[in-house]
Amino acid sequence: MHEPMRPAPEPLDVDAVRVLIGGIVLWFLGFVVLLPFRARLAADGHEIWLWTCLAGVGLGLIGLPLALRQRAAARRARAARTAPARSPVESVLLSDAGPPDPD
Repeated sequence: MHEPMRPAPEPLDVDAVRVLIGGIVLWFLGFVVLLPFRARLAADGHEIWLWTCLAGVGLGLIGLPLALRQRAAARRARAARTAPARSPVESVLLSDAGPPDPD
């Protein structure tokens, strides 16, 4: 009666930084293309199109640092998964803190 459920597919590994930069560029191009027609857009009641493009640029710029931080965290996690296991002594010696004081 009921078909067995298929397992969920693996999530795609998408570089959000590239997507955001592409979006910012496209919104900015839309703003630049519409800018010479600002008076006509205002006369026809469509000036919001111009400001929508500018808002797209602004929101993309707000999201860019977040995407960069997420990409850096994903790279660190990926590096930690592929790094060989270290002994406790190696971990201390290779850490930024340096070796412990012998007090």
